[in-house]
Amino acid sequence: MGHELMGHGSSPEDLIRAARAAGVTDERLLQAVRVTPRAEFVPAEHVASAYRDTPVPLPHDQVTTQPSLVAMMVSALGLTGGEIVLEVGTGYGWQTALLARLAAYVVSVERWPDLVEEARRRLAGQGIENAAVVLGDGTLGVPARAPYDAVIVCAAFPEVPEPLVAQLRTGGRLVQPIGPGGRERVELYERRAHGLAHRATVTPAHFVRLYGAHGYDQR
Repeated sequence: MGHELMGHGSSPEDLIRAARAAGVTDERLLQAVRVTPRAEFVPAEHVASAYRDTPVPLPHDQVTTQPSLVAMMVSALGLTGGEIVLEVGTGYGWQTALLARLAAYVVSVERWPDLVEEARRRLAGQGIENAAVVLGDGTLGVPARAPYDAVIVCAAFPEVPEPLVAQLRTGGRLVQPIGPGGRERVELYERRAHGLAHRATVTPAHFVRLYGAHGYDQR
């Protein structure tokens, strides 16, 4: 499979071009994409397509988010380097790694134990030490580490789970796909004293459903 990496779509620069085409201009973020090898964060059988701007299947009917969409969502958070970020849905940890390069610390919640172990292993392999991957229900957040400066949710539900709102500091930003799963709008919110205020629609998108106590019922 290794020789295929030299073919079309073989470089992080392809992902940077895709992110720029999607309107991403944050140079810190683009540099994070450049130095965070997506090939190290996908299953072995999909390494050949790691630098194509497409989702990649994961175990448990999960799927990685399309790289240009990751860039759009992370860009919307407006990270400057000092933030503590809560990520809901780790997968294999590529977005986690990007966030770790852009913020002070990342707490990522994943509901599948084998994905937790994979993400931890892959993040450690890249020398990333300012990210913690925890097993749990992402809709409950991680109150022990709150308040967060930013929250990013990588699965869809028609509303923002209330615990995530409560754990976001006033002035903090939250990005989440809003919808039933499969057809969403990624929305940007800002935490105000009395709850969330809608700031912008980032993009239409397709996401898997958000399961948990404040999401869809666990199957």
